[in-house]
Amino acid sequence: MAYNFSNQVFVITGGAGGIGSKLAQDFASKGAQVVVVDLNSQKADLLVASLPGSNHLAIAADLTNRSSIDSILNQISDKYGHIDVLIPNAAITTTDRFDVRTVESIETELDINLVSPLVLLRKAIPLLKKSKDPRVIVTVSLGGIFPLGETPMYTASKFGLRGAVLSIGMDMAAKGIKVGAVLPSATDTPMLHREAIEGGNSLQFMDPPQSTDAVLKCFLKMLDKPKFERYPKPSESWLVRVAMLSPNSLPKLMPLFRGRGERGHIKFLKELESRGIARRDGDTWALVSDD
Repeated sequence: MAYNFSNQVFVITGGAGGIGSKLAQDFASKGAQVVVVDLNSQKADLLVASLPGSNHLAIAADLTNRSSIDSILNQISDKYGHIDVLIPNAAITTTDRFDVRTVESIETELDINLVSPLVLLRKAIPLLKKSKDPRVIVTVSLGGIFPLGETPMYTASKFGLRGAVLSIGMDMAAKGIKVGAVLPSATDTPMLHREAIEGGNSLQFMDPPQSTDAVLKCFLKMLDKPKFERYPKPSESWLVRVAMLSPNSLPKLMPLFRGRGERGHIKFLKELESRGIARRDGDTWALVSDD
């Protein structure tokens, strides 16, 4: 049966970003009451003001601040009294290589991508238990299955998050809360635009990045038919899972994929240029604007 969005309370972290805003707009259009949690207060406010329907809420918060998480949940409790669907979606990635980045940057990326979603989920359980049909859908990544050499902390955080969600899902199923994850591959969002400009992992560009519409469809399937995991591009998920059956073969496999990825990376940069998002500056690229 199709999920009934009417008056259901959805909480989306990173809600003003590429994937988060797509989810918020669609869920609100179907009658949900949406809480947009984002570090950028201006973007969160603008998004909530644009959503169809009413009774939505924008909350500006730094999820690495534990008292901010308490404040988020207190505001939700005061306004709605419960949470029907929690979507921990906020994440970052950097292109600094492991051997040159700071210890502080390692800790920050792991906190935002791995620790904060789990802390939020744990603290949100009392509000979830007040729902008639509580759900948690975590945005993970195919980087939670396949190692990305240029972005090891993103990989580490998503590997950890995937394992945690699977474990929590098994535990919470018997307690009435459905917990699962959506694992997108490279998605055409501002975060990917920045990574492409800064020289991120070329393997992400072996195929053209998927649209946020494809990720949205995967979330809708998860709501209609809950599972532990869903993938917007099932064919890619099978490829990476098969490759990981023999991780010792990865050094030999990487050169086979890298050339295709590098060509796709250049093609994506040229597409961003045609869209007015990026410009070429000699041998380098720079962002002009982002949508």
